[in-house]
Amino acid sequence: MRLLHSPASLCLAAAALLAAAPPVRAEPPVELPSCVTDDGAFPLATRLHGGPDSYTAGGGFGTWYLDLTNTTGRTCAGIHPVVVLVDGKRALKPSQPRLEFYGTPKGGPERPEGPVDAGSPAEARPLPVRFETTDEDELVGAFEGFPGFTVGPRKTITVKVRLAVTSDAVPNEVTANAAVVQRHDGDGDWVGQSNDYRFTIDTDPADAADETGPADSAAPADRDSPTDPAASAAPTPSTSPR
Repeated sequence: MRLLHSPASLCLAAAALLAAAPPVRAEPPVELPSCVTDDGAFPLATRLHGGPDSYTAGGGFGTWYLDLTNTTGRTCAGIHPVVVLVDGKRALKPSQPRLEFYGTPKGGPERPEGPVDAGSPAEARPLPVRFETTDEDELVGAFEGFPGFTVGPRKTITVKVRLAVTSDAVPNEVTANAAVVQRHDGDGDWVGQSNDYRFTIDTDPADAADETGPADSAAPADRDSPTDPAASAAPTPSTSPR
């Protein structure tokens, strides 16, 4: 794994995870030209944006986006982002975040303009991301199961991502970022690093109410009780079926 900067431990873990995974190819391997720059700067400017501030454990998916901007004059192919999740309590398990991405991004050669049409194969087939735990209890998950993204010279692609959290996750604060790797046969270059995306994991208010037990129903009944004895003795309408 060739790295352009002295990496933090999270990026090393992410790069190692991706390098260990076998590439997906339908044809004999072709060596991809490197998009590494001579000055050592990241060739792909990387940005996470558009995600919600919080996710409810056991709730639905929240959508966010990953922009990959090629700052060089040559094509960058075989690009695989690796998402790193760091939670404050170090309690998030690999099975709890359900992360998926769409393999045909906006701006890519397969779809140069506009959003994916609803119901199209690209929209209907998100690919799952499998997380693993590092020695520091962070979670890393590579975008696998496809040959990688291709970003043309001076072009930007936008990858749609969605995340949900299973119901057994505890309330927590999480920071997500993405390391970007250009894969080669048995090797790779670390070619991008995103900003941080911070969010919280919250529990469903209904679940919290269930944990505290049913509310005392006597008090509301007392407040609504009539004070006139005659009123309390008044007949009620018949509930017999007609």
